[in-house]
Amino acid sequence: MDTAVLDKIKADKETLRSWMNHMHQTPELAMAETNTSKFITEKLHEIGGWEIADGIGKTGIVASMTVGNDEKSIGLRADFDALPIEETNHLSYKSTIPGKAHLCGHDGHTTMLLGAAKYLAETKNFNGTVRLIFQPGEETMEGARAMIEDGLFERFPVDAVFGMHNMPGLELGKFYFNTGKFMAAVDNWEIEITGKGSHGSMPELGIDPIVCGASLVMALQTIVSRNLSPWHNSVVNVGSFQSGLAGNAVPQKALLRLSIRNMDPDDRNMVLDKVRAITKAQAEAFSCEVEVREGIPGTVLVNSDEETHWAAEVAKKTFGEENVVTDAHQYMGSEDFAFMLEKKKGNYCMVGNGDTYMVHHPQYVSNQELLPVGARYWVALVENYLQ
Repeated sequence: MDTAVLDKIKADKETLRSWMNHMHQTPELAMAETNTSKFITEKLHEIGGWEIADGIGKTGIVASMTVGNDEKSIGLRADFDALPIEETNHLSYKSTIPGKAHLCGHDGHTTMLLGAAKYLAETKNFNGTVRLIFQPGEETMEGARAMIEDGLFERFPVDAVFGMHNMPGLELGKFYFNTGKFMAAVDNWEIEITGKGSHGSMPELGIDPIVCGASLVMALQTIVSRNLSPWHNSVVNVGSFQSGLAGNAVPQKALLRLSIRNMDPDDRNMVLDKVRAITKAQAEAFSCEVEVREGIPGTVLVNSDEETHWAAEVAKKTFGEENVVTDAHQYMGSEDFAFMLEKKKGNYCMVGNGDTYMVHHPQYVSNQELLPVGARYWVALVENYLQ
């Protein structure tokens, strides 16, 4: 286990904390991260040595550095958008923006990459080209695709690309790898049900969208339980049901928001078709009208074998074999880094956040002890890939 580089990065721990605290206090939502993008760019300029290109895929940034004469190149990616959730923590650096918060740890991910940028600029202990990819819009599945469509890999070529996410419930500071399918494709849909409003004392004069919606929620639960083998992975989650404001009224409309996740393309097609069919049938049964709004689709995240085995070995050499797991289970969570892995070989791994609230919980906290650990992992990948 190599500790010298980690100790040097840890010496800058307070600087790293200050960067993360600033981003945590000033969160911005997907594809609207204008000030966050400026902050990242400013820090890269202060660090020095990086060739910086911004405005990629709207608010994305790529920082490049070439040392020596080797033509090999590596891409490291971090995300920096926040969530539309009210934070209920009592942190000294709590979000100052009502209804918005970094409750997935993207502020920490970006800080880790900035920490690596600082160390690499100071030491330049590699031979080749490093691309630091700071990506917006992960939460809405927009950012990676936007950067790719803006010429990410044509303008900034890489031989392989790597990503990382903190994960609550996994042992603090340990790294978790697996090859092949690692995270699910996601489809975020809205279903708007229109009935007929009425006074609550005269429901016979109305058409109740809440009753229709409640029946639909329960019917949707049968898709996975009665159409898929228990050996297949799929989730249909209704995370939001909004309708009405008064208890003595039959409202006019109801809105359901769904998150649908699948590991297999055929399963995904079947599940989505079932959502459409069941929604239509339920609306007809309750004499309601319905509109299904299909959001931006995700894709399954697939780690390439060679790069995953290599990254795991680098992590073992850097942090010790006891701190690396190579048979991590799959996650039904989604990640738009999957779009980058469709274009380039590479790996996406998890680093344990410890026994904390899960990401997207209003009391989730990204463990700041991980900041130098994550930065050290990025440095290790660069120095080993570009020897």
